[in-house]
Amino acid sequence: MKSSKKSQKKEQGLNIIIVGCGKVGSTLVEKLSKESHDITVIDQKNEVVQRITEDYDVMGFTGNGASYSIQIEAGIQDADVLIAVTESDELNLLSCTIAKKVGDCATIARVRNPDYSMELSYLRNQLGLSLIINPELETAREIARLLRLPSALEINSFARGHAELVKFKIPKGNLLHDKPISAMHELNCDMLVCGVERDGNLIIPDGSFIMRGGDAVTFLATPTNSMDFFKKIGVDTHKVKNCMIIGGGKTSYYLGKQLISSGVEVKILELDEKRCEELSVLLPKALILHGDGSDEDLLREEGIESTESFVPLTGLDEENILLTLFARKCSDTKVITKINRSTFSDVLDGLDIGSIVYPRYITAEKILAYIRAMQNSVGSNIETLYHIFDNRAEALEFKVEKDSPVIGKPIMDLKLKDNLLLACLNRNGKVIIPRGQDVICEGDYVVVVTTHTGFTDVSDILKWQ
Repeated sequence: MKSSKKSQKKEQGLNIIIVGCGKVGSTLVEKLSKESHDITVIDQKNEVVQRITEDYDVMGFTGNGASYSIQIEAGIQDADVLIAVTESDELNLLSCTIAKKVGDCATIARVRNPDYSMELSYLRNQLGLSLIINPELETAREIARLLRLPSALEINSFARGHAELVKFKIPKGNLLHDKPISAMHELNCDMLVCGVERDGNLIIPDGSFIMRGGDAVTFLATPTNSMDFFKKIGVDTHKVKNCMIIGGGKTSYYLGKQLISSGVEVKILELDEKRCEELSVLLPKALILHGDGSDEDLLREEGIESTESFVPLTGLDEENILLTLFARKCSDTKVITKINRSTFSDVLDGLDIGSIVYPRYITAEKILAYIRAMQNSVGSNIETLYHIFDNRAEALEFKVEKDSPVIGKPIMDLKLKDNLLLACLNRNGKVIIPRGQDVICEGDYVVVVTTHTGFTDVSDILKWQ
């Protein structure tokens, strides 16, 4: 059933069909509709389609996204890309297969089942998929990164892991309190401060900006230099030795597997006895406990007061938040909170719940990076995309292609847009924090932080395009 019609055809952007309007699908509609794309959604729930089409002025169809007739009605023959993000892996894969046969468009599928996780490359090649994204696996990878550097609130990886954008909170009484940003450079750490958050405000500071205890500072550096910086300011940098995980779902499995492979002791509390038996087989080196992870006495009995990291991964945001608050009350453990919804962000900012991960945004950012790359007529040179500072800015990584207008001139001579920071260059694996006299070369990877949105090519950083 056709739900609504767009008020007018958008002049720019891609023709995109999104199958499935759950958390990830609605987030994609929200992000992509702001970037001048022509969006059509398909979902089996009519009330969901009605809400999405009314909120974002997109075309909507109620029905099975894997149905040939529904895809034809939705315009698959004119589509540039179909994104299938329903709750069913099989439906997503089938939707993409039909789209490839009928429309010959790019296809992106969300695939979550661990049974498929070892076969993603094979599935992508055999079915001709452009991209397969596993939200639980990507979420687990982000959590594992944070546990490697417990003092960080956020870590975003660039340059194939050679550079990181790290966010941390300056402890009360730290040597950085009442010091200017330039004091960081006096520590002889090759790094670049990209932003400071204070009292809900985002500041892009210069060297004279005075830092305070409680400020959330985001900087870019290599992993080695990040560790060196934290050591010099007296902040703990030791990777956690053990982790208590509450809930035994897919993310817990992926996280447990990664942590065990890096030498971290893993303890998982799961209420469902059958799932405990499954996890015992899947993760033989983990300690799997059958019990209610929200039981205060059980948590104390299992050592919440002495565990070095605590990660609640239940399906309820409220339970994850309460468990994290309880863990913080009991000890100084590193806590990470998984949040599925994005509401009440102002309230969350005021709570001591450590690092927060949003699976829906992690998934959406991977897909958005691919969509932006498709728009680039020179080539797919967007490597990485993150929304940072509570979605008030973007951090993007571009590969510089031949004949790009940014090549060959000292950075000081480039007419860069306002509200933009050229954060680092990656040249043959060497990370360079750029200075005015540095020159961008063909083949470099460039990381940019900006409050602008919709960049699709590195040339977008220039004023006169």
